[in-house]
Amino acid sequence: MNFLIYGAGALGQALGCMLAADGHLVDFVLRPRFIKPISENGLKVTGIFGNFSAAKENCRLLEGIRQADKHYEYVLLTTKAYDTATAVRDIATLADRTNTVVSMQNGCGNVELVESCFGPEKTLGARVITGFAIIRPGLIDITVSADAIHVGGSVRGTVPDSAHLLCELISRAGHPTQAVADIHQSLFAKLLYNCALNPLGAILGVHYGALAERQETQQVMNKIIEETFAVIKALGGNTPWPDADRYKQVFYGTLVPATYNHRASMLQDLEQDKPTEVDALVGYVSSHGKLYALPTPTCDLLTALVKFKEAGGSSGNIGTRFDMV
Repeated sequence: MNFLIYGAGALGQALGCMLAADGHLVDFVLRPRFIKPISENGLKVTGIFGNFSAAKENCRLLEGIRQADKHYEYVLLTTKAYDTATAVRDIATLADRTNTVVSMQNGCGNVELVESCFGPEKTLGARVITGFAIIRPGLIDITVSADAIHVGGSVRGTVPDSAHLLCELISRAGHPTQAVADIHQSLFAKLLYNCALNPLGAILGVHYGALAERQETQQVMNKIIEETFAVIKALGGNTPWPDADRYKQVFYGTLVPATYNHRASMLQDLEQDKPTEVDALVGYVSSHGKLYALPTPTCDLLTALVKFKEAGGSSGNIGTRFDMV
């Protein structure tokens, strides 16, 4: 089966490697800096699900969508959320040469962008709550996983055949995956998790577990959870938990311990002078809170602080990052 991985960073390289190791043909659209080292050293995955090595004949490394000349059963969209609109326009140039486009990204709003271009019949969403680390280009370590990948259609209440098949393929390749009838519920659940941990961990420069050990940071995370729950409710969404208090029990009792030592991708982005996905996380809560006249002061503050650090504020050299992009 033919796959196209669009935006092959840590997640895209890992899943693409596992699929290629299972015999599928995988084309990767990725940054030019990755192409030479992966061409020379191959593509490998290590970590909690085992070791995988992709046969070179099953992989093609592409600098852009124009080189994608096959028919693809699945296009897996693994870019950062701020690149979704550009990615969707690129993928649309494939026209009828793709069956299904799958958003596998952080944050909310990505599935809707894919659906607006390709329609519900060709759109899937996926929630990934696994930690991937690039040891070097082409060598990805899977460090933690709080749950199986969830895959579902853009329309609530139905599970398309394409979702069932993709789950079967990824699971067989090595990462547990399951189909769900409401992918939006899964994405809202991940929004809660990411909003509570990523911005605060990025600002303070600590791993997830450290945030749960202090009463001061717990108080901040509790406010984030409460504000995010209120916005999800206003949007007509739901989560597996009836209220914020019940989620906090699961959050501190199960989710944080499962990913205790993980360092937020947002923290890693700031350390590498890259833009973050803050607008798709606490920024999403903040902006939608304003739309529904809901107070979200904690999310507002964290959004502003992350943007300050993005702009080079932590070193007093505002604007440096933008000159480098």
